[in-house]
Amino acid sequence: MTVRTTRRAFLSAATMMAAALAATACGSPQDTATGGGDSAAPVKVGLVYSQSGALASYGKQYSEGFKAGLDFATKGTGKVGDRKIELTEVDDAGDPAKAVSAAKDLIGKGTKIIAGSTASGVALQVAPIAAQNKVLFISGPAATDAVTGANKYTFRSGRQSYQDVVTAKSFIGDPTGKKVVVFAQDGAFGDANEAAVKAVIGTAGATVSSVRAPASATEFTPFASQIKAAKPDLLFVAWAGTTAPAMWQTLDQQGVLSSTTVVTGLDIRASWPTFGAAGAKISFLSHYFDGASDTEASKALKAKVNTIDLFHPDGFAAAQMVVRAAQEGGDDVDKMVTALEGWSFDGVKGKMTIRAADHALLQPMFQAKLTGSGTAFTATAQKSLTGDETAPPAVAMKG
Repeated sequence: MTVRTTRRAFLSAATMMAAALAATACGSPQDTATGGGDSAAPVKVGLVYSQSGALASYGKQYSEGFKAGLDFATKGTGKVGDRKIELTEVDDAGDPAKAVSAAKDLIGKGTKIIAGSTASGVALQVAPIAAQNKVLFISGPAATDAVTGANKYTFRSGRQSYQDVVTAKSFIGDPTGKKVVVFAQDGAFGDANEAAVKAVIGTAGATVSSVRAPASATEFTPFASQIKAAKPDLLFVAWAGTTAPAMWQTLDQQGVLSSTTVVTGLDIRASWPTFGAAGAKISFLSHYFDGASDTEASKALKAKVNTIDLFHPDGFAAAQMVVRAAQEGGDDVDKMVTALEGWSFDGVKGKMTIRAADHALLQPMFQAKLTGSGTAFTATAQKSLTGDETAPPAVAMKG
């Protein structure tokens, strides 16, 4: 387990002045500026995410975004009131057991805010720890829908799978009477995507079926033939792994990409060349890519990282939430929770709203197109969907 500690601090003079003005109506200046916490003690924040392992590239983007977000949220002052932010970074390597151990260790050292979770499996194990110990947990890139409504202490700074699938649905307009085919590998990943499409698009009036391939498959012509025979109005492709280039090439060669609307998720920039010539024929649902928005937050992030990638906005939003929680809650975690519930803020993607009922993060999503060849591809936005348009159904809070 690798631990890296840095110190950052927050709250601009303008924000402090606003806090002081508010204090004249509702409390002492010291209580308002520090959220009622110990003004001499640092605000301890633990960042538990994948620095190594299969999702290390995602984790790196998240961490970079988080640090840029801290700088933006506090205008570079490095403090909340008079309190420094003490940031401790821990590598969970995508292993839930390591993440749980790290979270418990941080909590034992007095940390009341935990952020991170690059992997869904990690988030689902850390969330109960937060509830048990009554600390704030802000999950990161982990997309599983189950994080939403996990418990009152758990929030998320990224999108969830439902929002991906709703974005896919937007490519065919009214799904009533439409035929949708899910092309995915056998296994849990394929099962989850097929279930999500049926839940989101199938219940809206479409007929959903699937073509599934063994994870070990390297010849995709038979599957392409099945897809063409089904004559879908929409083909939703959920694929992972090194066989992706061969799969896309086969779908293109067999005429699938030119015979129907084909939708899949746009991953990090490093993956774009795997689509090859097929990339220009695919409709992409996108969480984010450089240039998808033109917000003050996106400009600030771009100035720090040069090129914004998929999970930079998740880290940036997490930092904004951390600052909000520390400003309003001080050392009282229940006050932190109250401060975040129902809060709307301007993030990298645009307007973000934390739904009070279940802590879903309502946010814009994007339709995108790829152009280019070789290793040089560019993504452009075709349409932006608002947070209300992609909002998942509310769920009951579990804890």
